[in-house]
Parts: sequence; structure tokens; C-alpha cells
Amino acid sequence: MQEHLYTNELINETSPYLLQHAHNPVDWRAWNAATLEKAKTENKLMVISIGYAACHWCHVMEHESFEDSIVASVMNKNFISVKVDREERPDVDQIYINAVQLMTGSAGWPLNVITLPDGRPVFGATYMKKEQWIDALEQVQNIYTSEPERLEAYATQLEEGIKSMDLITLNTNDVDFSSYPIHEIIKTWQENTDTLYGGPKRAPKFMMPSNYQYLLRHATQNKDQKLLDNVLLTLDKMAYGGIYDQIGGGFSRYSVDIKWHVPHFEKMLYDNAQLVSLYSDAYLATKKPLYKDIVTETLEFVAAELTNNEGAFYSSLDADSKTESGELEEGTYYTYTQEELKGLLKDDYPLFESYYNVNDFGKWENNLYVLIRTKSDEEIAEEFSVATETLQKKKLKWKQTLLDYRNERPRPRLDDKTLTSWNGLMIKGYVDAYKALGSPKYLEAALKNARFISENQLQKSGALYHTYKDGKSTINGYLEDYSAVIEAYIALYEVTLDQQWLDTAKNLTEYSFEHFFDEEKGMFYFTSKEDAALMTRTFEYRDNVIPASNSMMAKNLFKLSHYFDSPRFGETAQQMLKNVEKEMQQYPTGFSNWLDLLANYQSKFYEVVVVGPEASEKINEINKTYIPNKLVAGSTTKDDAYLLEGRYIEGQTLIYVCVNNTCKLPVKEVSAALKLIQ
Repeated sequence: MQEHLYTNELINETSPYLLQHAHNPVDWRAWNAATLEKAKTENKLMVISIGYAACHWCHVMEHESFEDSIVASVMNKNFISVKVDREERPDVDQIYINAVQLMTGSAGWPLNVITLPDGRPVFGATYMKKEQWIDALEQVQNIYTSEPERLEAYATQLEEGIKSMDLITLNTNDVDFSSYPIHEIIKTWQENTDTLYGGPKRAPKFMMPSNYQYLLRHATQNKDQKLLDNVLLTLDKMAYGGIYDQIGGGFSRYSVDIKWHVPHFEKMLYDNAQLVSLYSDAYLATKKPLYKDIVTETLEFVAAELTNNEGAFYSSLDADSKTESGELEEGTYYTYTQEELKGLLKDDYPLFESYYNVNDFGKWENNLYVLIRTKSDEEIAEEFSVATETLQKKKLKWKQTLLDYRNERPRPRLDDKTLTSWNGLMIKGYVDAYKALGSPKYLEAALKNARFISENQLQKSGALYHTYKDGKSTINGYLEDYSAVIEAYIALYEVTLDQQWLDTAKNLTEYSFEHFFDEEKGMFYFTSKEDAALMTRTFEYRDNVIPASNSMMAKNLFKLSHYFDSPRFGETAQQMLKNVEKEMQQYPTGFSNWLDLLANYQSKFYEVVVVGPEASEKINEINKTYIPNKLVAGSTTKDDAYLLEGRYIEGQTLIYVCVNNTCKLPVKEVSAALKLIQ
């Protein structure tokens, strides 16, 4: 058993990120009532340091500063030091992210904030070198000792700024969504697009799945071939890039360069969940084999690396793994030298070298290569006069050879906590993959996780827990948990026709209204009214790498209003969209999930209702066509649910295509139904 010189209170936590710091000489404490009270009682400044387990620069700062006894002595003498896992406590993270954004103009992780004893921030920064960090600590402490009123005044001013950042105003104007200037917005958006590599014209490049989900929908529905070509270029280049693990499947968090080549190597569940949905939809729209391969390989990665025996999904794999010397280093698990590759691939090396650009284009650093593609399989097959089938067999052999080889290396660390919100996204990913590819194992994985959430994360009160680890569910759920699970359960209903998922989605929605909704603003708070008060109670409404919890909830309400004939749900969804419409027009990339909701009001939105003994088979057939402007309802037997009542005829399976409760005559064949959906 390893001996440790130091052990702090984090040893009692379950978060892998907090446990990574449990043997620092810094006297870290977790964010809880006792810690916050201790700071007030002792009248000490707090250091609040926020990160997550897969964060490379968090590890660097830990090694340089928080493992250093000199730094620890400064922190332990004057400060109450608090470590926060941003994934466990996104509410705390958001407040201090906003604070550092106001103070410095940018923010990220590690996020290091010095606060007054009451938690109001007075200093903030991201990664800092050891000397800079010590200097900042000492300067702030000196001011606190000699001129505390200066810090008090600054904290008060900053607090006002933080509270104003996510203010929502109820929009009482009449807004005609049908005439919203969407084509002008799309044109401006396209002007900032990289026409060579796809994505934005800048580095680093984040994948932003909801952006491309919306653009794919808009391009397809509006027959905008130029926009569609650009979306598909982006999807191709991400799939070809080093940001995609060409050997083991799955995507890293972002690319540090413009060509999607060198990633920050951490793999996050939320990215891969949403990208499975995106590539599944893109496959439906194009039937491009590349997209099918990406979905298949990514889900193989999720099943192998991020799924436990209960069917729950883990949070992430670290960017770093240990070298032979025992030091943590980024990317060593995923990269290769030319010599390694030549030895492993033998006679196939020249073909492999060209396929994956083991050349100046694919070179990273220290003579290591990140595999990146620039040509399709067809182009490579023609260039090397190899049959496409032969190339496919070679690729499988290469991947297995390199996978076996790298699995002998020290593996990246796993963050094995389960987050309810991210699991909801992954259920949706599996459902979308099932719709596109029809594999029963995808539906089984979605159902297993949905049952896990209902049995472990859903409380008798109707509330959700946010986290789960080692058999224990903790932390009261945030709006993101409700939004993601509701969306996932609606999606599950649409492929299983099992009413329990739709009913649970409605119950979770009712709970959200009771505990999160602000009647005055017409939006949902991020935290429940049951939660302990923080400096401010925020509305999360701007879409980011993960869509905003409010935009997800608004889309859920739109669908549920149709399923349950609920005017309140429908009117709330419209009001929420009205509340963001001005900002949405100015910053469309930060409101793409809202734009997807807007699209439901700009063209026909179809209720496809299938009733009869063959309902499931016909719905599976319908789902093979890309129709983003629809919901599905159905049953194999007589049912009195709102969309199903009076539609069952013994011995027949009928398909009803409706818009706003106005239905065409029912048809029996899927081909006939698809013709009614224009």
C-alpha cells in the first residue's frame, strides 16, 4: 500500500477529481456548509479552486503548486482552501466563472478564485505558475490585513456585476416567429466558417454539436445545398481529424489547431453522446458510410470504456497518462513514433503512412504523430490500386494491432462518477443511433440506462439526484438533469411506444415547474428552490458545448404540449423563446438549440401517429428517413392517450400524419405517409 506524506479532508469525498488532491499538502476541504461556516467563523479569506478530473492544466497546476510544500504553507496559514469538482457542482462553477470573466475578460479551468469569508470573490485567474500564484495569495492577504474595506468595496461592486450577467427580462412584445430573419442570420454565420477544414475560422476548435444539428436541419429543410455542403465538410474533417481517435473510436474535447488535428486528449461523455446523435442524423440525411462508421466506433468506445455493469455511463477519460518515469503527460497513450509504427505494421506501413498522414502534416511534437486523414477510402484505394474490401480488412487489422499495442501502455485515468444530465444525453445518443442503424443493442443500452436513472437517481419526491458513484446517489439535481432526462425519455417513448417513459417525462416536467420555474421571468432557474442559497440564482439560457438547460426544457415543453394537449407547456415554450429572441439574433452560435425550437414554428411540425399491431415496425421504418420536424406517437393496442384516442381499428395498422391536430386521412403504407410529410 502506498504511503502518503499528507492527507486532507478530500479523502472522504467520492469525486475522482477531489480524490486526486486528497494527498496534497494543501489543507483542502470540500464545498459544504461546514467549510463555508469555518471561513466565516475564523474570518479567513477562501481559495476556491475549481476543475475536473480530465483537465490537463488542472493537473499541471496541481503538480507545480498544490503539491508544493511552500505553496501549501502560504495557503494553509492564511486561507480556507476549497476544492470544487465543476461537474458535481455546476452551480458553484457558473458563479465563479462569471466572476472571473468579469474580472479578467476570459475564464476556464483550472479556475482559481480568492473570496471574502462570505464567498464573494475579490481575485480570480485560471492557470498560474507557482511564483505568480504565491505572489497573488500574498498580495490579496496583505490588502485584507491592512485595507479590508478595499476588498469589501470591490466584492460588492463585483457581486452586482455577477447578478446582472444572466438577467432575463420577460418579453411581452408580440413576436412573429414565421417572419424571423433566419436566412440573414445563417448568411452571417456562414461568413465566419472555415471553408477548408470546416468549423469556425479560428483555433482552438470546439465541436459544438448543437450548432451542426441545427444547421443540418436548416440546410435540409430549406434545400440549401451550399450550407449542407459546409456542414458535411465540417463533419468529414472532424471524423478525419486527430480529434477523433482513429484507433479506438470516440472524440476528444477540442482541437488546438484549425485542422482538427491535435486535440486536448480528454474524452468527455457529453461530447461523444451528442456527436453520436449528430452523426446518426447526418447518416439518415446522406447515407454516407463514414458517418455510420463514426457512430458504430464511438459507441464501441462508450461501451468498452465509459459504461459500468449497471448500465450507467462514466464521465470522462483523462487527457494525461503516466510515462515510464511515472510523470503524467498529455497524449502519450494515443500517439506513436514512426519507428513504432514501422515495427508494428511491417509491409503495410507505406499504405498506413499515406492513409493516416504519418508525415509532416501529421507530426505533433517530440517525433510523435497524431493520426489524421485527408482522403476518403475510395481515393486511397484508387491511389494504391487496392480493392475497397481489401482496404477495409487492412484497416481493421491496423486498428486491432495498434489498439493491442497501446493497451500495454499506462491507461488514461477514468472519472468513474455518473452524472444524471450527461447520462440523459447518452440515452438520446443511443436512441438516435438505433433509429439510424437499427441495432437492437443500442436500444438495449438506452433502456438499461433509463431504468438505472429511474431506479437510482429518481427519488420518491419526484426529484432527481445529480451524481452517482459506488452505489451512492448524491447532490440535488439541477435543471440540466431534468432537461436531459426528459428529452431522453421522450426519445425512448418514440421508439418503444412504452407510455411509462412519456409519463415520467411529464412528471419530471411538473416537478421542474414547481421547484425551478420563475413565473415573473417565464424561465427556469438552474437550481431548485430546495437548494442552499448561493450568491445569486442563475438562469442558464445560452447554448454552449452542451445546449443550455432552458433551451432543452423549452424544446421538451413544445413536444409535451402536443403529447398531452397542454396549453401551459406550449405557451411557456413560446414565451421562453420570445425571452431570448433579441440575443439569439445577435449571437446565433450561442443559441443554436433555441434556433432549432424556432424552426418548429417556421414550418409545419408533424405529429406522426401509428396505431395497430404493426405500429413498432412501421415506426422503425419511418425513422430511417431524416425528418427533424416531427414527433412520433403510437400503440399496438387500443389506447386513450390524447393523440391515440379513437384511432385504433381492430386488425389494421394505420398511420396518421397531422399538423396542429389536423390530420390527413390515415394510410397503411409508410411510403404513403412519407409523401404526406413535405
